[in-house]
Amino acid sequence: MRTQVAIVGAGPAGLLLGALLHRAGVDTVVVERRSADYVLSRIRAGVLEQTTADLLDEAGVGARMHAEGLSHGGIELSFGGTRHRIDMQQLTGGKHVTVYGQTEVTRDLMHARDTDGLTTVYEAEGVSVHDFDGARPRVRYQLGGASHEIECDFIAGCDGFHGVCRTSVPADAIQLFERVYPFGWLGLLSETPPVCEELIYTRHERGFALCSMRSPTRSRYYLQCSLNDKVADWSDDAFWDELRHRLDPEAAESLVTGPSIEKSIAPLRSFVAEPMRFGRLFLAGDAAHIVPPTGAKGLNLAASDVGFLARAFAEFYAGSEHGIAAYSERCLRRIWKAERFSWWFTSLMHQFPDNGAFGQRMQQAELAYLVGSVAASTVLAENYVGLPLEH
Repeated sequence: MRTQVAIVGAGPAGLLLGALLHRAGVDTVVVERRSADYVLSRIRAGVLEQTTADLLDEAGVGARMHAEGLSHGGIELSFGGTRHRIDMQQLTGGKHVTVYGQTEVTRDLMHARDTDGLTTVYEAEGVSVHDFDGARPRVRYQLGGASHEIECDFIAGCDGFHGVCRTSVPADAIQLFERVYPFGWLGLLSETPPVCEELIYTRHERGFALCSMRSPTRSRYYLQCSLNDKVADWSDDAFWDELRHRLDPEAAESLVTGPSIEKSIAPLRSFVAEPMRFGRLFLAGDAAHIVPPTGAKGLNLAASDVGFLARAFAEFYAGSEHGIAAYSERCLRRIWKAERFSWWFTSLMHQFPDNGAFGQRMQQAELAYLVGSVAASTVLAENYVGLPLEH
C-alpha cells in the first residue's frame, strides 16, 4: 500500500490529522491496534478550547459539537466550604470553552472518515515503523494472519503514551522530562444532571474533587485517591458519600446521585518528549506529552499539534519545507506553557503527602489571593480558555 502520510493511532489526534489533511488534498492511511468499538469506549476529557473547536470546524466535523456542546464562560473554585466563580469571559474579552466529550469528538471524526471513504485499519497487530531517517519510511503490521506494509512520505505518531512510535526513536536522539504525581483520580460517569452549570474544582482537606459533565443529563465526577486504590474498593455509595464530604454545603445538598455507567482510576503525570520530529517521523498528542487532567489541556494540546502538523504537510506538498522544519519548536513552545499551567493548578488544588502544615497554608493563601485579585484571576482564565496559537 502507498500513501503520502501514514498515521499511527486512530484516537482524536490521528483522526483529526487525517481529516485536516483530507481537506488539504493529502492522502492518508490510519493504522490502529485496537478495534473501533474499543476506541469509542474510552472515557476521556471533554473541555475544548476555542482553537480546538476551530480546528474541528476546519476539518468539517463541528456541526454536532455546536448543536450539543455546552458553552461555559466560567469555572467555580471551591475551598474552605465556599465557592468562588472565575468569570473567564469577562476576564479574557469574551472567550469561553465548550464542554463536549472526547468520545463524541472521536465519533464525529470516525463518521466523517467513513463517509469520505478513507482507509482506516483497525485491530492491526505488531505495528512497527521503519526507515523514518531516510526518504522512504514504512509502517508494517499484521492483519488476519497476513503481513502488510505501507510505503509513505511521512509517518505521524499519534499512538499515545504507550505506542510504538516514540519508543522506536533511538534513545540518544530524544530527551524525556517527567513528573509522576503521588495520587490518582477516581472517575465516575452517571446518567444524572450535573450539580452545577459550570465545572467545580474543589480543594479539600480530604483531597481534590471535580464536578464536571458531558451533557445536561450526564455527569462526570472525580475524586483524588491513593495510587494503591482499586476500582473494586469503591462502591457507588462510597463514591457519592466521599464526594459529598468534599463539596461545599450547597453543592452537597443539591447533588443528584445514581448508578455509575463507568468507574476508573487514572494516575497523574507530567511528561514531555523533545524533540517531536525525527527525520520523517513526527510525534503528536500523548505520544509526545502528557499533562495531569486538572487543567483540561490534554486533548487541546493534541489538537494544536496536529493543526501545526497538517499545515506543515500541506505546505510541504505545495513546495515549502519550512513548516516541517519548525514543527517541533512551534509545538513545544505551546506544550511547555500548558505543562506549567497544569502542574501549577494540580499543585494548588491537591493534597500532597509531603506538604505538611506549611504547604497547606501556602495553598490556602494562594487560593485566597487568586480569587481576590483580578490580575491573578485573569492569569487563570487566560490559561484555562487556551493561549493563542503562535506561528
